[in-house]
Amino acid sequence: MTLIWGAQYILAVILIWSKMYKTCVAQEDRNTTEYDYLLQNASFDWSDIPELCSKAANRQFREWFLPTFYAIICFLGFTGNLLVILTFFYFKRLKTMTDVYLLNLSFADLLFVFTLPFWGFNSNSKWGLGLPVCKIMHTVYKVTFYSSMFLLSCISVDRYFAISKAISAHKHRSQAVFYSKISSALVWVLALIFSIPEMTYTTINNNTCTPYTSNNDKLRVSLQTGQIILGFLVPLVIMSFCYSSIISTLSQTRGFERNKAIKVILAVVAVFLGCQMPYNIVLFWTTIVAAKGGTTVCSDDNSQMYAIDITQCVAFFRCCLNPIVYAFLGVKFRHDVLKLLKEVGCLSQDKFFKYTVTKRKTSLAYDTETTTTSFSP
Repeated sequence: MTLIWGAQYILAVILIWSKMYKTCVAQEDRNTTEYDYLLQNASFDWSDIPELCSKAANRQFREWFLPTFYAIICFLGFTGNLLVILTFFYFKRLKTMTDVYLLNLSFADLLFVFTLPFWGFNSNSKWGLGLPVCKIMHTVYKVTFYSSMFLLSCISVDRYFAISKAISAHKHRSQAVFYSKISSALVWVLALIFSIPEMTYTTINNNTCTPYTSNNDKLRVSLQTGQIILGFLVPLVIMSFCYSSIISTLSQTRGFERNKAIKVILAVVAVFLGCQMPYNIVLFWTTIVAAKGGTTVCSDDNSQMYAIDITQCVAFFRCCLNPIVYAFLGVKFRHDVLKLLKEVGCLSQDKFFKYTVTKRKTSLAYDTETTTTSFSP
């Protein structure tokens, strides 16, 4: 009897589980059929889901472009500016305001050149040098950038008074060097003050040393706007006024030296605009985009990165050209450089006379401080 009741109990359990299984399978089939129906007949809008922007091509471009240009700029900038500094100290040429400004300009450019290896490391590798080195790199760049721009403005103002206001400038000639040292110190102080935001907000973001976090558009707009105004527009206005007045004054004179002086001025303006304007145009473009909340188009984002990398390298190249257009174009300075090379054994006596005697006939106007060609020392 017990076996019969046990068999009936087991059979009842089996029937109940069988019925429950059929019910679950039927429900699952119904859910699957409904899901397939939704997939087949319903359209899903994928436009609201953001698509990751590929930076592979930009990274490959950076791997060869930035190190190549940084190496060229580092070599030429170090050689040219160091030669200017050695010439100034060896011959004790700090006799005019422009001499003092040129010496400070070479120090600024040389100091910036020392940061280029860190820029190259930051562009191709994960930043592993810590936050203090990151802040120092960006701060030194900003200090040397602002000081260079302000010193170029000071040189143009000095040349304006030396040529366009020669009489009044001659009255203060004895105090000119003192004034230039004070103004140079003021330039460095202002450059340091304007670089405070760089010291404050520079950080390490995604293993990269950056002057601000990538999602802080308001800060980016403020920093870039300040750089455009203080580092480009203000020097451009000062240099445009001074050099246009100088050219106007030179146009009233005659002679071959006048044409040479105008060519020097045009070379100075061309170097400034050629190096700084492309980068500032791109900087203005990216500032406008950031002010509008950024871009969601991958191609536009990559185009900005290409434009910034290329134009920034061109702007960095200015530190290599400053010794040429501001120092080596001057006959007296070029003569001192050749003399220095001769004395250290890099130039023979015959070549020294070959390069100096042939130019001596046309160097008279360069030797005076207030003549038409006194643009270069």
